[in-house]
Amino acid sequence: MTKILVADDETDLEVLIKQKFRQKIREQQYDFVFAINGKDALEKMQLHNDIDVVLSDINMPEMDGLTLLGKLNEVSPMSKTVMVSAYGDMDNIRTAMNRGAFDFVTKPINFEDLELTIEKTISYVNQLKETLLAIKENNILKMYVDSNVLNFMNSKEYEQSLTDNETLEATVAFIDICGFTSISEKETPDIVVKLLNKYFELMVKEIIAQNGIVDKFIGDCIMAVFKGPYHLDRAIDACLAIKNKIDVLPVEYGFNPKVSIGINSGEMISGNIGSATLRRLDYTVIGDTVNTAQRLQTAATYSQILITESCYKKVNQSFNCKSIGTVSLKNKTGEVILYEVLN
Repeated sequence: MTKILVADDETDLEVLIKQKFRQKIREQQYDFVFAINGKDALEKMQLHNDIDVVLSDINMPEMDGLTLLGKLNEVSPMSKTVMVSAYGDMDNIRTAMNRGAFDFVTKPINFEDLELTIEKTISYVNQLKETLLAIKENNILKMYVDSNVLNFMNSKEYEQSLTDNETLEATVAFIDICGFTSISEKETPDIVVKLLNKYFELMVKEIIAQNGIVDKFIGDCIMAVFKGPYHLDRAIDACLAIKNKIDVLPVEYGFNPKVSIGINSGEMISGNIGSATLRRLDYTVIGDTVNTAQRLQTAATYSQILITESCYKKVNQSFNCKSIGTVSLKNKTGEVILYEVLN
């Protein structure tokens, strides 16, 4: 619904407008607010901050339309004003345009012309709103995305990359905040989000320090991917740092934060997964290696980092590990030998 302010000291105009636009009013396309002069119009603008279009006469007591026009740009810069006046001489039209009027309609009013002018004005205001929203979204995006990435996103190369996929050797880690669901059930949303973001911030810093990538946030869990040289070693270093820093955090709101972590390394598929129809594609990794890492995290207890035997054989010269025996993992045939990574 578009809210329209009509400022005119001729009270019969209110009756005429309600009659001429009765269908649009009934269908809740237009909502009219009426003022008897410029001063009254400014007061109505304060009460109705969602007014998009102003129809204003020029010759009004207390405050005329041209004075009102100059003040409207300060009070409501997004709204647009159409002057509706019997004073249709070029001097008044130029003065109105110079003060920011969007259009000018002369009296006696041709309501067909007025309706077309209102529709044109509404369309322009909506374009302004969409542009402003796009600018805001772009500025938010710039806060999180490097400018080189934004330039790439506007290129043909980016469009082609949406369908690219590859098989790669990498390490994936699932890092879960143990028992966080309990606090989310008893504390306010503000406290829950504040705590979760605090823990995530700590974890992300350690992942980035080891050149890892935060693939996604899954509830109160982070999925991180490590590629390149010594990706398994770097993943373990990041997870040890996370565990140690979380372990010394104070109890807040009765919650003592701990993490359970599963790490697995091997071959996985990397690509855009999702729905092109919904325009929601997630560049991620999938495969048995990823699924196993998630199962390891589920099997881990408080402050525990679990890896598979194959991972242990690759890092046992660099990290202190202990066998915790064979464990049955969901959707895995047979039992799997697991190791815990110690400090």
